[in-house]
Parts: sequence; structure tokens; C-alpha cells
Amino acid sequence: MGKIKGEERLEIVRHSCSHVLAAAVLEMFPETKFAIGPAIENGFYYDFELPRTLIPEDLEILEGKMKEIIKGNFPFEKRVISVDEAISLFEEAGQPYKVELIKDLQITGKENVTIYQSGNFVDLCSGPHLESTGEINATAINLSKFSGAYWKGDEKNKQLQRIYGLVFNDKKELRKYLKQQEEAVKRDHRKIGKDLDLFVFSDLVGKGLPLFTPKGTAVWKQLEKFIIEEETKRDYLRTHTPDLARVELYKKSGHWEHYQADMYPVMELYGDQYVLRPMTCPHQFEIYNSRPRSYRELPLRYAELAKLYRKEKSGELSGLIRHAGGWTLADAHIICRADQVEEEFEKVVDLVQFVMKTLKIDEYWYRFSKWDKENKKGKYINDPSAWEGTQASMQKILEKMNLEYIEAVDEAAFYGPKLDVQMRNVNGKEDTAFTIQIDFAMPEKFQMSYIDKAGEKQRPMVIHRSSIGCIERTMAFLIEKYAGAFPTWLAPIQVGILPVVEKFDAYAKLVSQEMKQFGIRVEMFNSDDSLGKRIAESVKQKAPFLIIVGEQEEKDGTVAVRRRGERKNETMSKEDFYKLLEKEIVEKK
Repeated sequence: MGKIKGEERLEIVRHSCSHVLAAAVLEMFPETKFAIGPAIENGFYYDFELPRTLIPEDLEILEGKMKEIIKGNFPFEKRVISVDEAISLFEEAGQPYKVELIKDLQITGKENVTIYQSGNFVDLCSGPHLESTGEINATAINLSKFSGAYWKGDEKNKQLQRIYGLVFNDKKELRKYLKQQEEAVKRDHRKIGKDLDLFVFSDLVGKGLPLFTPKGTAVWKQLEKFIIEEETKRDYLRTHTPDLARVELYKKSGHWEHYQADMYPVMELYGDQYVLRPMTCPHQFEIYNSRPRSYRELPLRYAELAKLYRKEKSGELSGLIRHAGGWTLADAHIICRADQVEEEFEKVVDLVQFVMKTLKIDEYWYRFSKWDKENKKGKYINDPSAWEGTQASMQKILEKMNLEYIEAVDEAAFYGPKLDVQMRNVNGKEDTAFTIQIDFAMPEKFQMSYIDKAGEKQRPMVIHRSSIGCIERTMAFLIEKYAGAFPTWLAPIQVGILPVVEKFDAYAKLVSQEMKQFGIRVEMFNSDDSLGKRIAESVKQKAPFLIIVGEQEEKDGTVAVRRRGERKNETMSKEDFYKLLEKEIVEKK
């Protein structure tokens, strides 16, 4: 491998391991049809068409075979052959997926392709690879799981079986990662959501369609209340617009041309074509255009908790992070003069930072998402000068604010560049949590205007932004961050009440009703089980406070309070406890 070191070498090791796995699978299942096997973050995967469905025990067998191949020290032999020779080679070997890939390359004008052979396994691959299998550290490999995967990611194609492998520099790094994954499993929002009865899924309702229970809805409503109140303080005006619209609206906005593949199918209604909305912006632009506007009105900040609908592939569905049922975005569009863009952009960043601080999220980073002028697939509005000018303006704002960011080409919205706030879930997968976009195209498309001081018509600018992101996805992040142990203001059960024995149920119910009058979310744990079992059950629900009431508390009008994670009780008056709760809720501690 020469002088290649660090992450670059590790990626080559991971790619080489995917070939070793394929060779092991060939040995175990000689009739295997091979698809693709790239290196990915933390390891690799390979897709196969196999004669039978894999079982967990197969991974251990295949891992053993991989170690034998590594020990065999087989060289990775590279050959460059013509496309026709490659097609003949893989047709003769009975590998239809490789033949299809080669023909795809042939369409692009490729005349030659690269193949690699190690032992008995030959693969279509551009490389690079290690010199031999013996360079791989066999103790740093783990076949972690298998799943289904459609060929080329298309649900219309055959479903293959995908095997995932982990690869690190050494055994110590692998063990550290596996330990982190154990913690991730405990914090997985899908598991915690089920354990705490926050949301459920129903096969009868449909795949990827979450149903929020009363407890989950309580968390949802607190996030909703928080962001509406904060946006109102910052002079946002609320709108409420329909979940669907005529196709003509999205043709006008450009979504139909640039975003149609991600939209749900058209519905024939009232003799016209309607579609579920993927965005709120065209609806709010129509509100703006409903009457003439003066420069004195700007900026106008329209905000809405809007249900949006964008198609997700079934293989990408993941609890609340990605699902098929539409999702609720804390969306807003700031319509302003060109000289107001910089100040408004800074105010949006300040709002996002306030939200992150309040939610106690400190592990995030900014991504400056730019267009790709080489993209020939019609992803972006074709106006190079507008793109260059808007991106330069946005970069100037970011530098003035001293924001650290990474750049990502080909990640912009189709109508303008954006600043994305990126986070990782407990499994390490990166997602965009919030986004701020400068739009140079929509005001023109919708013929938006305002009258300036001189009485002349001018074109406004638009900033698209989200403040708390998609409520469902933000909930997932928070469930995983807190492992279900939410702060008091967000907790689905803020106080659990346990009467020592049944005779004190009446006093417990009195305390419960009084707290409900203060808006506190309370749950009684007064089953026939012993006090110890009821305490254990209440602890599982992760309420910030437990109240235990018995003879002395009833006599004195007090409550014995136990904080989450503590073993001792503190007796206080009901009034003092209500004040304590109010303080924690108001201060969002």
C-alpha cells in the first residue's frame, strides 16, 4: 500500500474486506449471485442473491471463513479488460448483476473496466485494494448484521440480502465501537418509544405510519408550545394552510419540475389534479400576494407548524426519523428587502442556537450546502450568475458571524444555497435537523413585489427556515439523547403518585387533581401490587418526580418527594412542591 495511511488506508482495508466476505460467501454458497460491496463508515456491506435466507448463525460461519482467507494471504490481482470481455466473463460465470453494471458503464462510453481477483473470487471493481488479504487484521473484523436490500435501491427490483461488516484498525477500536453500539441499542428511540408508550405502529394502518399515544402527544405538544411561544416573541406571524394543493401551484414554484420524484401521486379531485404538499412556501407566498405590500411591512415572517408529505423508500424508514406518514415541520418564510437579508439571517441563526441550547443539544455542526454546476440532471434552477451571487452573499454572512462550517457541494435546495444544522443519531447516522435557505428564485416565479419609498415596485428576497426542525425527528433525537429521561418540562409523566396502601388512594387522588389544575402531567401508581413493585414500575416510566403519600402526609397535608435517580425522600408542603415544579418547567431545567 506504499505510504497510504490513516483513514484513507482504513477505507481501502474495508473495501478489501468486502471482497474477502464475498469470497467466503462463494465458498459457502457456490451458486451466489453477487451485486455490490462498497466500503462505508465503520466498515462495509455486500449485497447477494442467495439460495436461501440467512440466519444469525451464518454470520459466525462466514466470519470464520473470512479469517481463513485472510490467513491464506491471497494477493489482490488487478486486471484491465475490455467491456466486451468483461460481459463475456461475468455472463459465463452466471453473474447477471455484474453484467448489468458493466452494460451501464458501456452506455456512458466506457471501453475498459477493472477487475480484481483474490483466490477463487473475481469481482468487477475500480479498487484500490491491499496487496494481499494477509494485510488485514483479522481480529478487527466483525460481521454485525444482515438485512434486505433492493437491487439499485429500487423497490421494483429484486430484493437481495445485504451483509454488513465492521472493520477497524485493531481489536481495541472494534471493542470500543461495539460497546458504543450496545449503548445505542439501549437509547434507540424506537425501543424507548415502545417502553414508555410514546408511539406505536400498526400493520393495519400501514408501514412507516407512527401513531402517537397520549404520552407521546404530550411531548409533542410541549415542543409545539415552546416553539410557537418563542417565535411569537420574535415577531413571527402564524399561518395555517392546507395539506394539499393543485398541481399547478407546484408547477409554478418549480417543485413539479425539480422535486416530483419525492412527491406523492396525483389525486383527481373536483375535475382537477391535486397533490399532497412537500413544502409550505408556495402557500405562504400566495398569502403574501393576496394584496399589495409596502416596504414598511417588511420583513414579514410567516411561520407554521405544517404537515408535509415526501416519499421515503421503504428501506429508509426508521421510526420517527424517517417515515412515510408525512411529518410536521416548524416552517417559516421571511419575506424581506435585499438590505434586510443579512440581519434576518443572523436572527434565524440566533433562534436556532437558542432552541439547541434550550433542548440541551450541544453536539451539532453547520454545513454550507452549495449547488453543483456540473449537475446535469436538472436538479437546480438554471441561473449560474444568481447561484454564484447568492452563495457569495451567504458565505459573506457566515464569515461575518464567525460560524465554523463545512462545505457540501450538490446539497443545496433547487432554488438556492442553504445552511444546514447537522446531527448524528445514536447509531452514528448523520441527518439534517434544521435548515436556513436563501431563495433567489421563488420571488420571481411568484411575481412577488412591494412598493418602495419612491413608489416603485421592487422584488423582495425570501429566507426559508426551520427553527426546531421536523417535530417527529427532533423527538427521536431527544428520546435518544435523554434515553427517555426527559427534563421536567418535556416529560410525558412529570409526577408519579404512589399511595402507600389503598386507604390513602383518596388523598393521592386529591393531590393528583390539584396538580392537574396547575397543568402538571400526573400518573397514579395504585395497583394491587406491593409498594416496592409499584415504585419499580414508576421508575421504569422515568418520571422526574415520584410522590409517596401515607398516613403522615395525609395528616399534615404534605408530600414525600423523590427525584428521579435518587433513593431518599424529601417531605415538603404541597405548595412548596408546586413552586418547585413550576420553576423547573418555566426554566426548562
